[in-house]
Amino acid sequence: VLTETTYTLPGLGQFAILAIRNQDLPQVMGVVLIAATFVVVASLVVDLLYAVVDPRVRLS
Repeated sequence: VLTETTYTLPGLGQFAILAIRNQDLPQVMGVVLIAATFVVVASLVVDLLYAVVDPRVRLS
């Protein structure tokens, strides 16, 4: 949201703020779902790459 505001780029953060201001619950839920999915996928990728980078870690 800060980057979008600073550089005046429209994006998901601006969409979320507008949805919150308009009290549009389905849009807010969609933004939260997308953000949560991104966090889960990023965490999975980091965990898998950590096992590749550090040979002491094993995938079980």
